[in-house]
Amino acid sequence: MTDERALSLHEVAADWLMRVRSAPADAALARAFEDWLDESEDNRRAFAGVARSWELIGEVPPVHFDPQNDVESVARPIPAVAHPRRGRLLAATVALAACLVAFLAYPALLLLIEADYRTSTGTSRAITLDDGTRIALGADSAIAVDMAADRRMVQLLQGEAFFDVRPDPARPFVVDAGGVDVRVLGTSFNVRLSSADTTVELAEGSVDLDYPGHAEAQARLAPGQSALVDLETGRLTRGEIAPQDIGTWREGRLFVQDATIADVVEQLQRYHRAWIAVPDGALAARRVTGLYDLADPDRALRALVEPHGGRMREISPYMRVLSRF
Repeated sequence: MTDERALSLHEVAADWLMRVRSAPADAALARAFEDWLDESEDNRRAFAGVARSWELIGEVPPVHFDPQNDVESVARPIPAVAHPRRGRLLAATVALAACLVAFLAYPALLLLIEADYRTSTGTSRAITLDDGTRIALGADSAIAVDMAADRRMVQLLQGEAFFDVRPDPARPFVVDAGGVDVRVLGTSFNVRLSSADTTVELAEGSVDLDYPGHAEAQARLAPGQSALVDLETGRLTRGEIAPQDIGTWREGRLFVQDATIADVVEQLQRYHRAWIAVPDGALAARRVTGLYDLADPDRALRALVEPHGGRMREISPYMRVLSRF
C-alpha cells in the first residue's frame, strides 16, 4: 500500500471510509477513526467530501482526488438534480451515510452517557471515591459508579482498572466487569475487560468471583492468584501471578503471562492511536509471556511478534499490520 505521507488528505479519508465499511463491528478501528476525525476540521471536511462521492458510486464516475484540489471545493454540497431516479438515489445514499455515521458514533455516545469517569487512548486517571476507595483507571477505559447507604458498586464499562478498596463491613464493594461480579470488603486488585473475557488479578486481601448463570465461574482468590472468565462459555481459568506484576500498566509497562498475541494486541490498542490488525491467524494465536513498553507502542508491537517471525508494518500513521510476510 502506498505510504500515507505521499497521499492527499482526501485519499487518506477514502482509505478510512473503506476500512470502516469493511469492518463495521471493529470497536478499535472505530475509536481510531474518531481520533483521526478529532485531529482537525480539515479531516472532517475531507471525510464528508469522500462520503458524498461514495454515495453516488454507480451514478457518476469515481472521483479522482488531486492533492492540489482545495478541501473546501471537495466538501461543497452537491447541487440538486432533477432526474427522479437520481434524486431517489441521492436521498437513499444520504440516509445510508447518516446511518453509517450514527453507527460509528453510537458506541462512544453510549459510553459517554453511561460513564462517570473515562479516559482516552494512551492516558490514565486517578480517582478517589467518596468512601476513600482509590481507582487507577487505565487507558481508553470507562467506569460507572453507584454509591449508596447500602451498597458500593462500580461497573467497568471498558478497559482496565486497579482498585484499592477502603474496608466497610456494612457495604461490600462490587465490581461488575462484563457481567462478572467481583465482591470484596477491602483489598487491592486489577480488573481487565476485553471483548472476549474478564481477568481479575489479586494483589492483597481476598475477592469472590461470580458470573451469574454459570455455576463453574465462581471462585475465591488469594493474593498472587488470577482468574480469567470466558464471557461466552463461562469457563474460568485460574493462574498465578507475582503481586509486583499486577497492574504494571500504572508504571508504563504491560506484563502478560501465557497470553495470545491477539489478546496482547487488544491491550496495546488502548495505548496506540493507530488501528492494529493481525490478519495472520496463526500468528495471532501464538502465546507469549513478556514485559512491554507502553510508552512506545510500536516498539512493543515489534517485541511482541519478532520472536515469532513476525513483522510490524507501518501502513500509515493510522494503521499497523502484524504479519509473518
